[in-house]
Amino acid sequence: MDFDYVVMPAVIFVIALLLVWFCIRRVRAISAKDYRPWWKVAERAVLSFIVLLAILLGGSSSFNAIKLYRFRSTNPPPGSFYSVDGRKMRINCTGSGSPTIVLEAGSGGDGLVWGGVQPVLSNTTRVCSYDRAGLGWSEPRPGMRDADRIAGELHELLHQANLTGPLVLMGHSVAGLYMRDYVSHYPRDVAGLIFIDSVVPSPSRNSGINLPLMMTVTMRPVFILGIPRLTGACSHPKPGFNASTGMMQREDVCHTEYGACLAELEGRYRSDQQTANTGPYGELPVLILSHDPARDGVVSDQAQEELKKLSMRSRQVIAKGSGHYIMFDRPDVVEREVPLFVEQIRGTAQWPAAFGSTSAE
Repeated sequence: MDFDYVVMPAVIFVIALLLVWFCIRRVRAISAKDYRPWWKVAERAVLSFIVLLAILLGGSSSFNAIKLYRFRSTNPPPGSFYSVDGRKMRINCTGSGSPTIVLEAGSGGDGLVWGGVQPVLSNTTRVCSYDRAGLGWSEPRPGMRDADRIAGELHELLHQANLTGPLVLMGHSVAGLYMRDYVSHYPRDVAGLIFIDSVVPSPSRNSGINLPLMMTVTMRPVFILGIPRLTGACSHPKPGFNASTGMMQREDVCHTEYGACLAELEGRYRSDQQTANTGPYGELPVLILSHDPARDGVVSDQAQEELKKLSMRSRQVIAKGSGHYIMFDRPDVVEREVPLFVEQIRGTAQWPAAFGSTSAE
């Protein structure tokens, strides 16, 4: 059962009903009390505010839960499910050809974030997006989520789906760590790496801020209460998505799985430690797509430069005007550079004149 979007909305709805019932009884009781007029007016005003707030929050969380349930029950996700260590995981493969591109989403994301670019990339080769455990439609797993566990689960999922290689791993943001872990454990399976504004390991990371606690106290209640849906966050289409996938991705925005997000965040230090000494990877082809330095980025520009050192056959492309989500802001860059990279791996297109270069598009 979905705790955040089924159990909690039901609890909130019951509490809201009890508050409304109590406030209405109290308002009626005030009339019989020998209070001063100004006190009665003030108490009625406070009680009325509580009633309105209870109706708003109880209604919002219930409406969001009902919408999510109805949508998910009538719109099955694309792809197939496989059992990995007794838990279902979803993978969606389209297109044909070799090497197979495996798409890894960033923090809190699932395979749907690639819904805009995957159809175009599938015209060149086989492309597979998937949901990590606890995200999207993949079942959650107990315990901390670090790079070793995530890479191992992906390897088993690909094995179950008969995708043994060669693979091109393509990941966004924190997925860069999971990709590095994967290629370090299974180097013979990997024919290339594509980093989409990816992070680099920070073994000495210590921000002094308890991010898991901050998310639990601030962000998680916002989604449980359905506030994003009230503000229209589930209604904005992303560029390049078809009608079905776009609608599914928009609904996904209002179904953020904070349990899995927190587990990965809590495992971030271990992921940094596990990948700190990964690479360089010799002549393994590496493509780096980075945000525009003129925009505020989640990932530092220096981190993007460090990624070029992972291979003697690397190059970086800066997507002009793009923020952290390059596949949303500049899908054309992804759809142009990734097929070229695949053709270069196949030997049907020329490699750049100079590796280690940086260009802007």
